[in-house]
Amino acid sequence: MDIRDIVVTHHHPDHYGLSGWLQSQSGCKVWMTERAHAEARLMWGDGFGDDRGNGAEENAGKDNSKDINEILPVYFIRHGMTDEWSNGIKAHLESFNSQVEPQPVVSYFDVAEPFKMGGRKWQLIITGGHAPGHVSLYHADSGLMICGDAVLPQISPNVSLLPGSDPQPLQTFLQGLRELGSYPVSMAFPGHREPFAGFEHRVNSLLAHHEERLDTAAALLTSGPLSGFAVCEILFRSRVTTVHQMRFAMSETLAHLAELARRERVVMLETDNGFLFAAADNAGEQIG
Repeated sequence: MDIRDIVVTHHHPDHYGLSGWLQSQSGCKVWMTERAHAEARLMWGDGFGDDRGNGAEENAGKDNSKDINEILPVYFIRHGMTDEWSNGIKAHLESFNSQVEPQPVVSYFDVAEPFKMGGRKWQLIITGGHAPGHVSLYHADSGLMICGDAVLPQISPNVSLLPGSDPQPLQTFLQGLRELGSYPVSMAFPGHREPFAGFEHRVNSLLAHHEERLDTAAALLTSGPLSGFAVCEILFRSRVTTVHQMRFAMSETLAHLAELARRERVVMLETDNGFLFAAADNAGEQIG
């Protein structure tokens, strides 16, 4: 198999998954950012080597995936998720393990230098929100942008709040969108769907979408405190039919609520059973 290099934009299994297998067949290098690699470890443990001295030997045999697989259902329960949904989360997360094995020996990008690929030098643009350490690649002379899942042409990239990861993923995502939108792009190549023009317009529409979603979530709390799960059910209604969809919906709802709390529009209240969110201007009255 004649493959020299694989570029992984981020750690999600539909992008990272087969890189280890392809590497085992070809001996190629697998490139990703150090932050994205750390997120892969959070999700699937340290069952792989590393040629950049990341402490793989120190962590050999340690299965960090057990942590996230067990912590996330409890985290969701504390935010109001019902047993009907939470009981399936652990098995759902474990189902991805086979998709990322064998895991690759990873080489890190030097983010201060352009990356040579296809006879061109590409500027590396590191953003987060959808996935910590996500890398997009920009070729200034042609205006081409390989944007992975940072900007998608027809759907909004999922933005998830997960324990142990970025505590403010929506803030990070919006900052990344503004940075990406500052580049003159002639054609964008996303991780899903077809290449598209109108990159700046799409970035602006995603920024507007999340501001609208923030306003909608905040408005739901004006009548009294709600759990994150209650807000999630209202926001996504009948669109969630599987555990996979619920995990994304719940994590994205919590990301929006965390951003509202950062903006001091809502407050998170701890109760005996977990957490509630309330409008900041009358939280004391509501919880009393």
